[in-house]
Amino acid sequence: MEVRTEVYWESLNKYGEELCGDKTEAVQSPEETIMVMADGLGSGVKANILSTLTTKIALTMLRQGSSIEETVKTIIATLPICKVRKIAYSTFTIIRVDSKGNCYIVEYGNPPVILLREGKVVKLEGTKRQIAGKEVREHRLKVQRNDIFIAMSDGVVHAGVGGILNLGWQWDNIAQYIEKVSKVETAVVSLVKLLSTATTNFYMDKPGDDATIAAIKIISPNFVTVFAGPPQNSADDEKLVKRLMQNPGKKVVCGGTAAQIVARILDKEIKTSTNFIDPAIPPIAWVKGIDLVTEGVLTLDRTRKLLTRFVDANIQYKELRKLEQQEDGASKLARILLEATDITFLLGKAINPAHQNPDFPKNLSIKLNIIRELVDILEKMGKYIEIFYY
Repeated sequence: MEVRTEVYWESLNKYGEELCGDKTEAVQSPEETIMVMADGLGSGVKANILSTLTTKIALTMLRQGSSIEETVKTIIATLPICKVRKIAYSTFTIIRVDSKGNCYIVEYGNPPVILLREGKVVKLEGTKRQIAGKEVREHRLKVQRNDIFIAMSDGVVHAGVGGILNLGWQWDNIAQYIEKVSKVETAVVSLVKLLSTATTNFYMDKPGDDATIAAIKIISPNFVTVFAGPPQNSADDEKLVKRLMQNPGKKVVCGGTAAQIVARILDKEIKTSTNFIDPAIPPIAWVKGIDLVTEGVLTLDRTRKLLTRFVDANIQYKELRKLEQQEDGASKLARILLEATDITFLLGKAINPAHQNPDFPKNLSIKLNIIRELVDILEKMGKYIEIFYY
């Protein structure tokens, strides 16, 4: 079984603090995903520096092949111990999943990781062990597709202490809430946002501690190939279309000329929709064998803006649902790219004179620049990207 991952996290700053004392980072590749969430002691600048240091050490060492023992020892040896509380300046959770479905989790001081499997929370027992004199808890398991691992800092379980909830939003209560909302929402971004919103509400919009929710969803590899723009040399038309059709997964064609090339090589008819769902976005078209055919520059630029908004931590859950339901070409393309794990771009380098018009908006002047910005966004989302120029 080959798997990929979808990763998303959000943090709430302690009320009155400009910096968050929690830090989460992840690296994703077709081979493995490593996510580290650290919680610096206290709040503000000091906590932020220490949690950032923890995530950087862990990610760097694990990616370079260091064992978990070496990594934990280095973190513990690097971070000082609080003289007053006699505890480490940073706690952490590390989740590592490889493409074969092997999962390893190590927890030090943070609330236990929640595993949501088939709509039910599974409590991970794990084993305790000593590393450099510190007690950590380890878990080793085989994942299943659609498993969701949710890590959190103690600011989440403490939400509402002394206010709405006497003892805070405890782990069991959080688990019950996750089971409840997962009956209607299984998208990892939406789940995290719902948990983050609930945490904020329990704090009555004034978090008493930094609070982070970080999630990893196990998904199947989802391949997408996007052909945009005609090749510089028309002799490459057939070679490009052959590659498009041979690549696994969904196939997208952006641009009228690109669509004409595909239709000609495949000897298929182009059928254009007359339905303008959004007046600012040209309608889509259909070519048999292609999953989505759109206009070029305007659609790609709107797709870039939609994806930028989608990953904005400030986007509200209602707006997220609205983005997911729109049916114009840019929204359809955005959803295909969001669902993808491995994306191949086949980019023709022929210059379209219309895009060089000085009266054209500057941000629409060159299609390749828009696509490069789109690729940057997708890579930050953990997508594996390949680009081939023609």
